Amino acid sequence: MAIADTSSLTFSAKLQTMSLQSTAQTAPDLALEREMAGLIVTALNLDIAAEAIEPTEPLYGDKLGIDSIDILEIALVMSKQYGVQMKADSEDNARIFGSLRALASYIGEHRAK
Repeated sequence: MAIADTSSLTFSAKLQTMSLQSTAQTAPDLALEREMAGLIVTALNLDIAAEAIEPTEPLYGDKLGIDSIDILEIALVMSKQYGVQMKADSEDNARIFGSLRALASYIGEHRAK
């Protein structure tokens, strides 16, 4: 019986570790978001402060005035800054560029620098 309890505790400990890792991976990196917002404002010469970019709002569209050409420029800047290669024809681009938070999450997971 003690062996089963030890296995259960070990399994429970593993679950707790996995849960903590999952939480750490899904928690937004606010510093990275702020840094990236600044890069976007600078690269696109936007007439707003970086802080005005809401992390969960869409990047593309009317609110910021960002179009598909701007998205390509953002991808280029992120590639240079963080070493992340992005493809113009990727099926994931709508998700990746869906918001600043989504982009920061992608960059955080894939960056080389």
